[in-house]
Amino acid sequence: MTDATTTRQRRLRVDAQRNTDALLDAAKTAFATSGVDAPAKEISGLAGVGVGTLYRHFPRRSDLVVAVLRREIDACADAGPALGAAHEPADALAQWLHRYAAFVATKRGLATALHSGDPAFDALPSYFFERLGPVLSDLLDAAASAGEIRADVIAKELLTAVALLCQPAPDTGPEYSQRMVALLIDGLRNPERAQP
Repeated sequence: MTDATTTRQRRLRVDAQRNTDALLDAAKTAFATSGVDAPAKEISGLAGVGVGTLYRHFPRRSDLVVAVLRREIDACADAGPALGAAHEPADALAQWLHRYAAFVATKRGLATALHSGDPAFDALPSYFFERLGPVLSDLLDAAASAGEIRADVIAKELLTAVALLCQPAPDTGPEYSQRMVALLIDGLRNPERAQP
């Protein structure tokens, strides 16, 4: 293989990755405003590519939804250790829960898609808990060890509770969900620590 061929192949891989990243960013934006059934033309337009490029990278809608969700789950999971290193345990936990709430609240129509019976979504629930559960467990353990929160909360319960709080309610927006999560976080505080 010549150096020119190798350079061209690298350039094609870089271009393909750039297109994939642009499509995932665009799909995330479109899903937040139009739901997971956002038109392909809207997504490709936001990404600055043709519809053919979208279908070349993601032949089925479920492929795109899964890719966006995995990327968002990974970003949320990766934020946990960084927050834990930069903040006091209870503050890191609160910031991470608000980030998680924002992630959940912006996925309009996701529950319907996930329960559509499409086998492409079968692995997502376990991936979700496998990636986010340990991160939240570490944050909870650190805050409980510091005596800042109650010690009887487990990650899976809290992930589920926040997701339920982020379900759209009539005449409310994302700020309502964030307020509900703030109230939940207040309820996690160690009651013994609050006593004089």
